[in-house]
Amino acid sequence: MSDTATKAPGIRQADPARWKALVFIALAQLMVVLDATIVNIALPSAQQDLGISDGNRQWVVTAYALAFGGLLLFGGRIADLWGRKRTFVVGLIGFAAASALGGAATNEAMMFGSRALQGAFGALLAPAALSLLAVMFTDAKERAKAFGIYGAIAGGGGAVGLILGGFLTEYLDWRWTFFVNIPFAIVAAAGAYFVIREPEGGRNRSPLDIPGVILSTLGLVSLVYGFTRAESEGWSDAVTIGMFIASAVLLTAFVVVEARVKSPLLPLRVITDRNRGGVYLSLGLAIIAMFGLFLFLTYYLQIVKGYSPVKTGFAFLPMIVGMITGSTQIGTRLMTRVAPRLLMGPGFLVAALGMLLLTQMEIGSSYTALLLPAMLLLGLGMGTAFMPAMSLATQGVEPRDSGVASAMVNTSQQVGGAIGTALLNTIAASATTSYIADHIGNAGTRSEQQLVQLEALVEGYTSAIWFAVGILVVAATIALTFVNAGKPDMSALTGADEDAEDSLRVPVVAH
Repeated sequence: MSDTATKAPGIRQADPARWKALVFIALAQLMVVLDATIVNIALPSAQQDLGISDGNRQWVVTAYALAFGGLLLFGGRIADLWGRKRTFVVGLIGFAAASALGGAATNEAMMFGSRALQGAFGALLAPAALSLLAVMFTDAKERAKAFGIYGAIAGGGGAVGLILGGFLTEYLDWRWTFFVNIPFAIVAAAGAYFVIREPEGGRNRSPLDIPGVILSTLGLVSLVYGFTRAESEGWSDAVTIGMFIASAVLLTAFVVVEARVKSPLLPLRVITDRNRGGVYLSLGLAIIAMFGLFLFLTYYLQIVKGYSPVKTGFAFLPMIVGMITGSTQIGTRLMTRVAPRLLMGPGFLVAALGMLLLTQMEIGSSYTALLLPAMLLLGLGMGTAFMPAMSLATQGVEPRDSGVASAMVNTSQQVGGAIGTALLNTIAASATTSYIADHIGNAGTRSEQQLVQLEALVEGYTSAIWFAVGILVVAATIALTFVNAGKPDMSALTGADEDAEDSLRVPVVAH
């Protein structure tokens, strides 16, 4: 960029407090990601205390998933309309209040209601956090570092949740898995209020697209609930099929409406961009594989190997170390030197190699010889791929669309998580049933029958992990073929963001 350009009026200078702001944004993101796994560890204890039936216990997870997944696009648009800082702070305060309600729950209705509220405020908070990051860090090298930290938290926070959830449940009480969110939220909200200075000119003050809000929310809720129900009731269940049909109809209607209304909830230019579309798709597929893996490894370590919740959490540490290294060292150092696809594609393939090792799991498999290297590879690969994906999903987008573009990242992750848990769990259950049917006849004693049942569980896990390997290879292929953005250039990136801001001052033609 020329000297003239850098001195031109209207050019936004970088916020001097941006690195302090990153601390509070990262803290809020960690809280949201932790919550996805920390409650799972506490669920058996909470179910017993509150008298929740086996048939209803899934709603502790499902109520959160439906509200969060269904309202994400709406939350992203609210961030663009209200302002990202305001939305971020409101989301944090609401999440803290909902967590307090969950921790104080005396019956299942209070628990389910608090989880739905957590999901609703999380849907405000998550896209606001990512879009704040996108508009505050415009220098390519700084953006790489900021998204490296964010990507490490987004990827590794779930595993940290297993450790923290195990500690709190084992040594304190399940209620603390909710109460622990309150200090996180208060510190992040206070810090954000005093430190974050949102760049001016990035609001989207267009009227809210009410038909789009209704269609997207109902469509996403139907989709997430369809996959959640498929896990418990089966894929041929009439309600499951009905949910998928309703979702297809509603989301198709949503796309038609968005193409025609003057101020759409989700401008189609956000998702029809080749690079962003490739990121959303490959990221969603990678999350399908990851969520299934968290589930199976947790079961394998606790049921087959007999690990305690705390020991299980610590067993995931190599994956966290790998993610932090891949995101903050490999991804951050290479992001300004190579094209994003050359980090995303190989990253997903390295993760697939880690998954491939896990297909060799047996009852007596050594943690040190098999699980540790597999989890390190998984973490390294995912960390390396996530960081440029998060950055590219919001790079070059018009500031007025940054909230909804960020919401699409979270939506692809949330829907991917719902699909991964349901799809891979179904595959595992089917393989386990088949193995028992084929081998239980040869087991004469009770101990032999128990051995067959454990072998069947491991057979189910490894069968599902084979599918996860294939999904990651597909994610890598999409990243290498769809994503064609070149190596980011510092001056080009800054200029692109400045041009986008300038476009707010003149009429914008949708493309």
